[in-house]
Amino acid sequence: MKLFPEQWFAEGVRQSDFPEQEMPVTGMPGSPVQLNSVTLESEHPQSVSQPQPAFQIQPVTPDPAPSQPRETWGGKYEFLLSCIGYCVGLGNVWRFPYLCYRNGGGVFLIPYFVMLLFTGLPLFLLELSLGQYGAAGPITVWKCCPLLKGIGVGMLLVSSLVSLYYNVIIAWTFYYLGTSFQSPLPWSCEAPQNAHLCQNASGNASRFSASEAFWNEQVLGVTHSSGLHDPGPVRWPLAICLLVAWIVIFLCMLKGIRSSGKVVYFTATFPYLVLIVLIIRGATLEGSIEGVRFYLSSDWSRLQSAQVWNDAASQIFYSLGIGFGGLLSMASYNKFDNNVIRDTLVIAIGNCCTSFFAGFAIFSILGHMAWRKRVPVGEVADSGPGLAFVAYPEALALLPASAFWSVLFFLMMFTLGVDTLFGNMEGITTAVLDEFPALREWRRKTLFLGALCFTFYLLGLLLITEGGIYWFTLIDAYSTSFGLIIITLFMCIGIAFCYGVNQFCRDIVDMICRCPPWCSKLVLYFKACWVFITPCLLLFILIYIFLETYHTSLHYGAYAYPRWGKALGVCMGTVTCIQIPLWALVAICRESGTLTDRFRKAIHPLNSWRTATTHAEVIDVPYTINLVDSDFASPPPQGSSEA
Repeated sequence: MKLFPEQWFAEGVRQSDFPEQEMPVTGMPGSPVQLNSVTLESEHPQSVSQPQPAFQIQPVTPDPAPSQPRETWGGKYEFLLSCIGYCVGLGNVWRFPYLCYRNGGGVFLIPYFVMLLFTGLPLFLLELSLGQYGAAGPITVWKCCPLLKGIGVGMLLVSSLVSLYYNVIIAWTFYYLGTSFQSPLPWSCEAPQNAHLCQNASGNASRFSASEAFWNEQVLGVTHSSGLHDPGPVRWPLAICLLVAWIVIFLCMLKGIRSSGKVVYFTATFPYLVLIVLIIRGATLEGSIEGVRFYLSSDWSRLQSAQVWNDAASQIFYSLGIGFGGLLSMASYNKFDNNVIRDTLVIAIGNCCTSFFAGFAIFSILGHMAWRKRVPVGEVADSGPGLAFVAYPEALALLPASAFWSVLFFLMMFTLGVDTLFGNMEGITTAVLDEFPALREWRRKTLFLGALCFTFYLLGLLLITEGGIYWFTLIDAYSTSFGLIIITLFMCIGIAFCYGVNQFCRDIVDMICRCPPWCSKLVLYFKACWVFITPCLLLFILIYIFLETYHTSLHYGAYAYPRWGKALGVCMGTVTCIQIPLWALVAICRESGTLTDRFRKAIHPLNSWRTATTHAEVIDVPYTINLVDSDFASPPPQGSSEA
């Protein structure tokens, strides 16, 4: 490469662009000058009569090595599968079917899809678009509106609380998976230790079923605890399972999305395979049709109940994983021109169809269980851990080759839980690494991730004590309650009115370079939702939660939580949402001027916003070239700038 002094004027370089420094001429006129082993010479040495420019090359201390660049997905299918795996979680299997039959059967699908259209899809697109456009995690992405940085901090806290107890579910799954290789299954009536619990020939039956006794006594040990105030000792078999669960998470996330993106090819698709197998098997069982009929039975009067609409909204909200920061983090690793609207429709609608599809697998086998026990299906139906670890295992124990079906079912539970935990942990790590880019270096990231997983393991030991299920229920009930709704409400209002809904819509169109006509029309629909419809529905959910929290006490079985326990849960939810006003106050205090000026500056995007759209490369040169006055003594000859 050659640099020609005559080209400086042609390129618009002025003397004023360089600091005026007096320095001796270090080279004779016409002599070549070396710069980083490259010869600097004039293209027309014979035609120049004035002294040639003199250079003084001064070495400078190079800047520290830049931080590791952000990762990107290996392919678009990795992102889609990761999001599907994150959204299709345990709630699709153990909560949706129960809500469906409790709220009018097939009629429940009407409020469910209404809430999907006006709450789920707009919020889902909002998170994906914000993350993809800003190419940053839940905290750093609020460079678009520094006043709302507390939303990202609140997301980080919610994800931390959920990750803390969610891996306990995976530990329970590991425990059941390990015991499923026994024959007979230890929670079945064929097991010798359960003979006194199962109905005998005289018609006498125990108060608890064999599967319920196994769950409460052998797995949880909750029969040895009197409540929240009496946690008791750690259940060491569960402690080992929890340690294994965190080691699996650590190894799968060790290389970031490059490793977890490959794992989801199995973990996101395997549950669908198991559900298909369970549906086919359930369809061949006696009484399965009664279970399906019970699942889809319609009670149109239930549409008049506010609880039905709240249940539909909450199920959409939690099953899509909105407000946890996981969606935003995963979208931040996308290419800038990814069609985010298409991904929203595929992931959200696919998730809801999976919930409906899973209901057939669950209730066909529960129907067989009710037929075998000669009881109504409603008596064996359950939700949450009661379905996954009591009712459904008991139903599996009644099948031929029960050990095989049990292993298959708990492998499905494991993959469902791991995928969701991947998303939550990705939200936490992305938020921290974007705030502290130096941690992206491989060794530091390994230490950080190891410390994070080990800390969660130690905190999770409280949840696997003999009274741990009481703490588990408390965190589950309040960590994703009103605090999460408030975070999402402010996210929607902040983007619509602080950042500007028109600007946000233009950002989406900018990302979709070749925006099809149907995308442009959908943007108008989403715009109306963000400005009015979605905030109103979120307010409805929030008010209903407050009323329910005030009038209803928290229970686990027959145990009613004390007031101090409920107050602890409310504080837990408050800590997550109070970050919004706290960080807003910090942002305002950092600005100068009147209160109005401070507020206006705090909602204005930082200069570093929209770096995702910048494709220019910055070249760092480790040397400086200082020019003196004689280098600009006279203009170059005519035609010398034509190179």
